[in-house]
Amino acid sequence: MIKNLRVIAILEGISYILLGVTMPLKYMLNMPQPNYFVGMAHGVLFIAYCVLVVYAAYKRNWTMKLTLLSLAASLIPFGTFYAEWKWFRKMSIQQ
Repeated sequence: MIKNLRVIAILEGISYILLGVTMPLKYMLNMPQPNYFVGMAHGVLFIAYCVLVVYAAYKRNWTMKLTLLSLAASLIPFGTFYAEWKWFRKMSIQQ
């Protein structure tokens, strides 16, 4: 479960960064197609990340603080990379 969360956290972070590339393409160069696909992928990964965080928090009895910080990490650029590196990687090792 934590391994899946780590993978989704990294993919969600990458999709968030890619939105920073495709948004200027959409609005400055009038190329909406890349933003459509990256935006759709980011939306799916964002929801998957949030669901996995809540599921892991429930199954592993996380504190409310860790759960909320993990969820908040998805709202900040590079936040999911930090969460994966700081919290999820350590949990994976302890398993």
